[in-house]
Amino acid sequence: MQATAYICLVIATLCWGGNSVAGKLALGHISPMMLTFLRWFLAVAMIAVISVPQLRKDWPVVRKNLPLLLFYGVIGYTLFNAMLYSAVQYTTAINVAIEQAGIPMLIFLLNFMFFRTGISLAQCLGFGMTLIGIALTAAHGDLATLLQLSLNRGDGLMLIAIAAYSVYTIFLRWKPPLDWRTLMAVPALGAMLTSLPLLLWEAGRGAAQWPDQAGWVITLYTAIFPSLVAQILYIKGVVAIGANRAGLFINLVPVFGTLLSVALIGEQLQSFHVIALVLTLGGIAIAEKGRPKASAPTVPATPVDKAFPGQERL
Repeated sequence: MQATAYICLVIATLCWGGNSVAGKLALGHISPMMLTFLRWFLAVAMIAVISVPQLRKDWPVVRKNLPLLLFYGVIGYTLFNAMLYSAVQYTTAINVAIEQAGIPMLIFLLNFMFFRTGISLAQCLGFGMTLIGIALTAAHGDLATLLQLSLNRGDGLMLIAIAAYSVYTIFLRWKPPLDWRTLMAVPALGAMLTSLPLLLWEAGRGAAQWPDQAGWVITLYTAIFPSLVAQILYIKGVVAIGANRAGLFINLVPVFGTLLSVALIGEQLQSFHVIALVLTLGGIAIAEKGRPKASAPTVPATPVDKAFPGQERL
């Protein structure tokens, strides 16, 4: 059922919204590359507890697809998060939120350029609505402030981040037929290994900061929810409804980040937050309702789907 895919994608974006808040809260408690490395170190340790027996069974397929699986970890896990955690040190929350909203647009563009994936007028309209919602959230209800934005080093880092996650999403179409535990374990291992040189580079600059108590809480959250839960559910969503449609849900990340800031940091909920949420959800609904009817599945059914029974392929 498509409802299952929608639920998976909403929960995934909720976890990632929390990741954006965690990145801001981490400042002063743990350095960006330390957070990136420890996040994936803990994630690998947790997934290894339940995945080692299955990994042995899947090893022949893993060995044939090892470069692709490691690539998932490098570009979708390490590069995206390292750039995001670094960007918040240089740029404003307004810039970061708007730039993250570019991920679905880039997914649409790449799919059209390389695979001629059809795009309907309703999908364009839906994307426009969600973009307005994100801009409204980022500008705190005053769209005029968007005219005053300027690009800096942090914005450049976020552009790298959104390009990385867009490419990761596109490459999921070639995901090998593996159990979900293996599909999480190998890219997570790749992410941990490739984040180690970044940590060494940070330490060489004298900028590495070992986490304090608050830093450990933030690290544990990022290891469990954005790293494991969200990635599994996002893969499930892409498998079920395709990269174009699943990517549109990423526009919920800044909205959830705002709402979680209200709940966790105590910021006041404003009317524009509610309007932005309505625009974002409405845009997703319009894009889904008016999607091209004759769209082939992005990737074939795999054992990952068996972990979520009752899901029909499109």
